[in-house]
Amino acid sequence: MTGPAELPLYAFMGATASGKSSYALDFARKHHGAIISADSMQIYRDLPIGTAQPTPEEMQEIPHYLVAECELQEPFTVFEFIKRAEAAIADARSKGFTPVLCGGTGFYLKALFYGLDDLPGDAGLRAELDRQYDRDDAFEALRERMRVLDPAALEKWHDCRRKLIRSLEVKLLTGKSITELQTHTQKLRFPVQSFVISRAPEILRERIARRTREMLKAGWVEEAEKALGKGLLSTPTAHQALGYRIIADFLAGAISRQEMEEKIVTATCQYARRQRTWFRHQHPEAEFLPLC
Repeated sequence: MTGPAELPLYAFMGATASGKSSYALDFARKHHGAIISADSMQIYRDLPIGTAQPTPEEMQEIPHYLVAECELQEPFTVFEFIKRAEAAIADARSKGFTPVLCGGTGFYLKALFYGLDDLPGDAGLRAELDRQYDRDDAFEALRERMRVLDPAALEKWHDCRRKLIRSLEVKLLTGKSITELQTHTQKLRFPVQSFVISRAPEILRERIARRTREMLKAGWVEEAEKALGKGLLSTPTAHQALGYRIIADFLAGAISRQEMEEKIVTATCQYARRQRTWFRHQHPEAEFLPLC
């Protein structure tokens, strides 16, 4: 008889606005499932609209994990995700539920499925690099340093400050690029049945534009104003939540409401393109489900 740890884990992945949440909910309804969010921003309590968290009705109908569990100032790393996700899987199974992962943070999902490389680290050096570079006004200086020391890592993670800081830490400790040292195994840590929800780019853009309008009507600007007042843009992880910085520009009078909406749609489409590239190349175990 298959033991609990050997039962398959189900996962629905894909770009933002692709429809993966609806698929995961339908699957959970049919298979007595509990949903575990694999979205690095849905973990924050104060960002329900902008991170497209499940509704209270959906969370009442289907058990959810890793949604609205952290305060804005709490860091949420891939290591914390793996720890919480593994605990959630075990808890769901202990209660007789089928664990169903759902989300678009591909790096977190791959780390859970395949494990992380055991790369060197130094707490003192990391603290110093964080002090130098973990803020908006130092991001370009970080990019310039990486352009000289590790252009491969810069090309791979040019928009992710935390990953660039980690890459710089590894470069300074080893003299080698993190891209050389990463040797992710393609062997799954446990049985997984995963699906990537895929949409044509033009269809996905229409869905992103429609969802952006709906989120703004639902009070996203007001939500952002409160989060910004709590220091969102200076947080260790939550500052990466998509759209809030653009809304901050609108609230400051730097752009019009129409410009704000257009910029959010453009930034979300760019993010979705990076997600689609990731899922095409990083999840050999996944079955693609192309939708109209």
